[in-house]
Amino acid sequence: MIILGIDPGLRTTGFGVIEKHGTKLRYIASGTIKTGTEGALPPRLKVILNGVGEIVAAYQPACAAIEKVFVNVNPQSTLLLGQARGAAITALVGADLDVAEYTAVQVKQAVVGTGKAAKAQVQDMVSRLLKLPGLPGTDAADALGVAICHAHSIDTLSMLGALSPSAPTLRMKRSRLV
Repeated sequence: MIILGIDPGLRTTGFGVIEKHGTKLRYIASGTIKTGTEGALPPRLKVILNGVGEIVAAYQPACAAIEKVFVNVNPQSTLLLGQARGAAITALVGADLDVAEYTAVQVKQAVVGTGKAAKAQVQDMVSRLLKLPGLPGTDAADALGVAICHAHSIDTLSMLGALSPSAPTLRMKRSRLV
């Protein structure tokens, strides 16, 4: 199974592609989509949308995972990051991929073993887990970390789904608004 991980950002969006065979993970590709720091917002979002679309077309992942937005001290930065994330998600769902979402803490926990890990620790562990010859850039490492987190979560979610009984179907009546 090929998994695409995305670390969204307005200036730089990281991507990481891995393959999962049972419990083994194999590195396929990683990198960044750069929009720069200048220019109007809509064309920069288009760069992210098209870039993620090209990655999906090139690597044909079975599923994707993206990091959730956290609330910054600066609300404007949070809104801009949310829009970059939205452009990436739109490209993924436009390609009919299932998209999982993980917080930075969940990713760090899955990759390093602690949710308070530093970026350098994530880089190092991603490099070790995927047996890379060197350290990937921070944005690419974060995206690979998202993909690794999802690879581990798939097994857990599958086990839980197999163990739990089917959820009852809910039936709702239409209500009339007055």
